[in-house]
Amino acid sequence: MKLSLLFFVFLFQFAFSQMPNISSVWLNNSKPYVGTIGNDKEVIKLKINISEQDKKNDQEYFVSGYTVVENNYSKFEGKLKITKYRDAKKKGVVYGDYELVEENKGKHSGVFTGKFIYTFKWNKTSEKIQSQYIELIGDWKSYDKTLDFKTRLKNQ
Repeated sequence: MKLSLLFFVFLFQFAFSQMPNISSVWLNNSKPYVGTIGNDKEVIKLKINISEQDKKNDQEYFVSGYTVVENNYSKFEGKLKITKYRDAKKKGVVYGDYELVEENKGKHSGVFTGKFIYTFKWNKTSEKIQSQYIELIGDWKSYDKTLDFKTRLKNQ
């Protein structure tokens, strides 16, 4: 009886626990994510200026910012959705999906989709996150469907 009661308490707590608000993580300390796009591995920079946790679904974050590839500057809006979280005593890993939609401004604007991984170490003494690493791996497709490139971005 005690064991089943304990199990139900644990289940209730798990079901109604809320994901902590990590919206500031995606801002990357006001630095752009840097990576490559396409077969020629052109440099791409992606800067997130706004990040907010969804009030109805605490696993999703609304983001907006801009991308720069050569002389092409595009604003975007989108979301990051957490799909899995693994926590060890000293290291945490967050997995998820993203979709970032650029303003439709011609042939060189489109939609980024893919997966992200966020790893970090927890310092018990200072009670702060250290050694953050964020990587976004996916695709970019132009609105007119003529361009389709692989992308890979990471924080600095």
